[in-house]
Order: sequence, then structure tokens, then C-alpha cells
Amino acid sequence: MTSARSAKMKKAQIGVIGGSGLYEIEGMTRIRTVRIATPFGRPSDDFVIGELFGKAVAFLPRHGRGHRVMPTDINYRANIYGMKKLGVERIISVSAVGSMKEDIKPGDIVIPSQFYDHTKHRRSTFFGNGVVAHVGMAEPVCADLGRVLAQAGDRVGAVLHRGGTYLCMEGPQFSTIAESQLYRTWNVDVIGMTNATEAKLAREAELCYSTIALATDYDCWHHSEEAVTVEAVLAVMKKNIETSKAMIREAVALLAPDRTCSCGESLRNTIMTPEKLIPAKTKKDLEPLIGRYLKGRKVR
Repeated sequence: MTSARSAKMKKAQIGVIGGSGLYEIEGMTRIRTVRIATPFGRPSDDFVIGELFGKAVAFLPRHGRGHRVMPTDINYRANIYGMKKLGVERIISVSAVGSMKEDIKPGDIVIPSQFYDHTKHRRSTFFGNGVVAHVGMAEPVCADLGRVLAQAGDRVGAVLHRGGTYLCMEGPQFSTIAESQLYRTWNVDVIGMTNATEAKLAREAELCYSTIALATDYDCWHHSEEAVTVEAVLAVMKKNIETSKAMIREAVALLAPDRTCSCGESLRNTIMTPEKLIPAKTKKDLEPLIGRYLKGRKVR
């Protein structure tokens, strides 16, 4: 295992956050494990860094190895901060979801373009402690990265749905029938417990973010299907986890070395607090995120 200090010397380019059932990526070489310290505490687990098609990839299991951390208890800020600290610019998120539409069948894959955050008990911003910033979230997914993931899905023969809205619920319980039926009236496409929080933090960290959403069930709204159970989810998950791994490998191969999107400028002109009023500790903690915007910045 290497430390965060040595990790700084070898930057990763692409980050992968694995959800339920995805704890490794086959094909990675020159693998090493890196433990990252952050101002927000420990990430979900150690990062696994390796090479795939000549590109450095950092992998992190969202719930920890062995699925030990509940959705609400995930240290999202430490996870995204750790990716930033490693030099990651693009994050591919893999997440099991429930389908909220008839045409998205269990086993299908969705590349959402929108999120609706229905969580209640999470810190979904790096800001506070004496500094305020307001990033734009109108388009929460990097369109460029989403297109690459869709292209990768086509290449591996996935049953793919482009676009749509991911509703992020608190969990860890699945929906009641009343909740599921209400969510259907909101015209959402899939439901999960993690990705909206990640998307917000990725935007604040100026990272590209897109999701491979693996539909495992019809939640509990479907009149002809049994209510969602862990056993049913796991049975479908085994099949589409393999598809998602193939998609990740294709996407890594397809991604251009440099970004042409605007994600890397997401914080520009968003910091509202004059630099002289930001506490020194906050400046130090957020330096990987805001450092380049502070020196000599003029506040209107």
C-alpha cells in the first residue's frame, strides 16, 4: 500500500466509483492500493489505482469492500475529494437502480442526464466553514462523458436507454407502494440512493460525472411483478455487472486524453465570499478545489 503523499506523484486520469456488486475492474495492470486522507475524514475504502489501455484509473467501491456502508452513511465528500486529490478529471459511476418505467426492463442500462435529489440527511457540498459558493446544476451530467458511455454500451451490446431522470432517495429501505406510485407521477426514469449526492460534489470539484445505471427491478409499482427484494436485485445484478465492466473498459479506451467540456471551469465566478474573509483552515482544506481561484481574485 502506498500513502497519499506518494500518490500525488502518480496522477490518475479517470475515476470509477463502483456500486453494489462492483468491487473490481478486470484488465487493470500495475495495480497499487492507495490510502487517502482528506479534511472530511476517510473515504469509503482505499483506492485501487492501475492502468487500463495505457490510462491511469482510480477505482473506489462506494459502499466499501463487502458492502459495509449504508447510502446515507457514505462519506461522499471524502470520496470525491480523494478522487480530486489523485488527479482524476472524469468519474464514471456505476449504480444499481430500480426502473420507474415499463420500457426500462430489469437488466437494461440507463445513462441518465438528470437527477432529482430527494435525500434529507446528507452533506452534499464542500462549502461552509466560512466560504460560500453556488455552482450551476442545470445540467448535472457531463454530456461528453455521457456520450462516451452510451457509445461504449452500444459496442458491448447493452440494452441501453439514453437520458432520463434518476431520482435519488434516502434509503436504506426500498419504497412503499404509495411512494413508488407518487414518484411515477413525477416522470422519473430510475430510482437509486447515491448518485445525486456524488454529482453535486463532482460539479463542485470540477470533475466530469456520468452514471451507468443498472436496472435491477421495477421498484414496487409494477402491477404484475413482485415487490423488490434483495434476492431479486442480486440475481439481475450478476448479469448486468458484467456488462457494466465491459462498458467501463470500452469507455476508458474511447476517452480522449484532454477534456473539451466546461466541467473543469465549474467553480469560476461562483465563490461569493471575499478571500480575506475565508478562514485560513478552510482555504487549506479546500485548496485542491478553490486554490486557483483565490490568488488575486477580484470580488465584485
